[in-house]
Amino acid sequence: MSIKLHKEGYSVISVFFLILVTLVALLNYFIPYEGIGKYILIFLDIAAILFWGLVIFFFRYPVFDVKKDENHILSPADGKIVVIEKTFEKEYLNEDRIQVSIFMSPLNTHMNRYPISGKMSYQKYHKGKFLVAWHPKSSTDNERNTIVIENDKLKLLVRQIAGAVARRIRWYGKVGDDVNQGDQLGFIKFGSRLDLFIPLGAEIKVKMDEAVYAGKTIIAEIKK
Repeated sequence: MSIKLHKEGYSVISVFFLILVTLVALLNYFIPYEGIGKYILIFLDIAAILFWGLVIFFFRYPVFDVKKDENHILSPADGKIVVIEKTFEKEYLNEDRIQVSIFMSPLNTHMNRYPISGKMSYQKYHKGKFLVAWHPKSSTDNERNTIVIENDKLKLLVRQIAGAVARRIRWYGKVGDDVNQGDQLGFIKFGSRLDLFIPLGAEIKVKMDEAVYAGKTIIAEIKK
């Protein structure tokens, strides 16, 4: 496995670099490099470097070979399981499903992957609020993007949800596209959540508070 920098981070990293360089230059100009000022400047310079490093760290993403299996629903995101419950999905499916929700902290990789292979049959972006991503109403009230993928075995709804900090959702496919399990679905910037609405007959393979990894962790297994 190798680590690359995601394309969504290029502009953000550049902007933060310019801001931090300007800020550090101004501080070094106005604060004399002597006495206590010397230690203040050293501390601020180190803090600026570490902060820029964290921004770069946020936009990393691992590259590896995904083990594709038509009977498995793979995790679409890195994060922690915060919801496993039966719910009625009313935007598109209009039926009871098992909702599995994954919370992504700012330290997680925020590139999303397709959990199954198939054809994208539905996609809709919704403007909305910016409640914290673990809030129960964030799935229906927050800025979000809904995608449905269909194949011969199932119809799966995936919902990208922006959190209190995240306010920009990216998705790369369009209705009618054939998508492959493990390929890039999209990206959510700075803390967010992702919901899966899984058929009731599937066997859930994860538990609450479990750490999961995009393209690796099996969220559910479809009965053959």
